[in-house]
Amino acid sequence: MATNRKFLLSKRPSGTPDRDTFELVEEDVPEPGPGEALVRTLYLSVDPYMRGRMDAGESYAEPWEVGEPLEGGVVGEVVESNGAGFEAGDIVTGNLEWADYVTALGPELQQVNPDLAPISTSLGVLGMPGLTGYFGTREVLQPRAGDTVVVTGAAGAVGSVVGQISKLTGAKVVGFAGSDEKVSFLEDDLGFDVGINYKDVDDYGAVLDDAAPEGVDRYFDNVGGEITDAVFSKLNVDARVAVCGQIALYNAESMPTGPRKLGKLIETRATVEGLLVGDFAPRFAEGAKQLGQWISEGKIQYRETVTEGLENAPNAFLGLFEGENIGKQLVKVGEPEE
Repeated sequence: MATNRKFLLSKRPSGTPDRDTFELVEEDVPEPGPGEALVRTLYLSVDPYMRGRMDAGESYAEPWEVGEPLEGGVVGEVVESNGAGFEAGDIVTGNLEWADYVTALGPELQQVNPDLAPISTSLGVLGMPGLTGYFGTREVLQPRAGDTVVVTGAAGAVGSVVGQISKLTGAKVVGFAGSDEKVSFLEDDLGFDVGINYKDVDDYGAVLDDAAPEGVDRYFDNVGGEITDAVFSKLNVDARVAVCGQIALYNAESMPTGPRKLGKLIETRATVEGLLVGDFAPRFAEGAKQLGQWISEGKIQYRETVTEGLENAPNAFLGLFEGENIGKQLVKVGEPEE
């Protein structure tokens, strides 16, 4: 019988997680119960929000329990279906365990059409990150022609979509990223007006004065921290801010105190709104259809960073906090059967 490898949360991290946070165990391949399918993992997603699930405190995502499997977005191939509504060989996606094989009820899975786009995109530009960027831009940020839009984490799976959709509206787009290679990706591949390597910046306010001399109308925040403090000081009247992530703070053992920002909202009458893509679940098909059309028309570009092997999933996850990925970070576990 084949062996199934699975990652468990071995302990709750204090500060930045390390490899000891993850435990790889082996067990027999599970058998699908009534209404379930057995799925062989092809790709799994690692995402910054997962850091919050490692803590015991309340969050918008339910915490993982110590000793329980880690889970996230997976695209896989159905091996066997026990009344789940799929056939062997179907490509499906769902929120599943970090494992070689996993069972899931039929309603927990969505079929993927491999003829429309590479199947990995169902975890990236056509999946949760792309939809976050789509609805976060169109429904929360609402950029207009002539606006100046600032995006942090701009070379990531979400920020890259936000910037490109903003450009389609006629806005000027400024993106912060963490390397010269990422800045080139923003400017040369994605069409951002200005890319900024934040690691080379001593004074974020000064660099924003150069990049956005007329102030900031729209801000999509994936990072938080000192860059956000600087952007808030540059907000224009009626600015809109979408708060999607705070990756700069996820591993902080105590919350740092930055400049007091709320007074700026009185002056600017700015709107600051938190963003959870799950709120738009009834409209996911709409968003994926539009993103797919833009991709086919060459209006939206995407990139994926792929780590090979389930055993290397922790490295891929930890690399998110070092800025090692460009675009969507994926872990490739297997290939579809011929």
